Amino acid sequence: MSDKSIFISNKKTMDYQLFIYVFFLVGFGILMVYSASSFVSSRDYGKPAYYAIKQFGAAIIGFVGMYVVSRIRYQYFKYITKILLILSGILLLLVYVIGSARNGSTRWIILGPISFQPSEFAKFSIILYMAHICSVRQKSMQTFVGTLKILIYPMAIVLIIAIENLSTAIICVAIAGLIWIIVTPKPQYAFILGGVAVLVIIVLIAARGYRGDRISAYFNPETSDAGYQTMQSLYAIGTGGFFGKGLGQSAQKRGFIPEAQNDMIFAIVCEELGVFGAAGIIAVYLMLLWRLKYIADQAYDLFGSLIVVGVIAHLASQTLLNMCVVTNILPNTGVTLPFISYGGTSLSILLTEIGLVLSVSRQTSLNYR
Repeated sequence: MSDKSIFISNKKTMDYQLFIYVFFLVGFGILMVYSASSFVSSRDYGKPAYYAIKQFGAAIIGFVGMYVVSRIRYQYFKYITKILLILSGILLLLVYVIGSARNGSTRWIILGPISFQPSEFAKFSIILYMAHICSVRQKSMQTFVGTLKILIYPMAIVLIIAIENLSTAIICVAIAGLIWIIVTPKPQYAFILGGVAVLVIIVLIAARGYRGDRISAYFNPETSDAGYQTMQSLYAIGTGGFFGKGLGQSAQKRGFIPEAQNDMIFAIVCEELGVFGAAGIIAVYLMLLWRLKYIADQAYDLFGSLIVVGVIAHLASQTLLNMCVVTNILPNTGVTLPFISYGGTSLSILLTEIGLVLSVSRQTSLNYR
């Protein structure tokens, strides 16, 4: 680096195309959170905008995090990647000691008015750790043992998460796996590691009865008690038609879909805005991912490129998983729709990840000095 300062010069303009896509999704998300939650918010809190205001606050925190991180040279994050990974592991273990349960799962640490989901921070940590370790240890990947040494720390984090949150663990595997497979000289190891991952998933499903119930509900949502949310989601999608009922006109959000502003918010999008609106949102996601790919291709070094690849893996896997669950292509599992679903920790961390990408884009090979 010609400039030893930790901060990037103000002369380096950020990628406004990427920012516009993200800003649109966040703004649309706040609007949809308000629409999906207004009935429940009025009933439970006497304020129709209760959840929307909290989501707006999380967005402000996230945009501040995005700005700060985008001004820091991403190369300096390589010095703290292991620290961040260890910290995420400690926070995840603390969940089992002082964590709070919601909907039968213990995933949150609550300190007064602040609630925090450490598994979201773990995604951020795994992106940075894998991007750094894979950019400096490529020779180690020549052997299976060397590959295991690289993957053992993030996989330990994944196993801790998987005990209570299998869907997030799968997303973390997608992040680590995509970064690793892009740089590994031994892609055949993926078959071995993939087989082990499948076996672990089967064991984890068998170990928790409710996961088996969700598998059963996937095949028979009409007759299974666990299929209620899925059926209500499908009703919402089916009644939306091509152009939808109109913004704010959803019937399923009136207590039929439990916590419609969370995992099932895409069903409300389909009901209110129809296939046309849903296709428009999918198009924005695709444009966002394409822009991220462009930035990854133009990155100044391998570390920067792999950071963006990790963000691509996070957004793509989580978006696909959420939409497949809502449409019953996959069994029901709790995962939010990026930038749109209600969830302060998720939104703040995602925006901070975009800050990393903006830092990479400000230092591309074409605009480095």
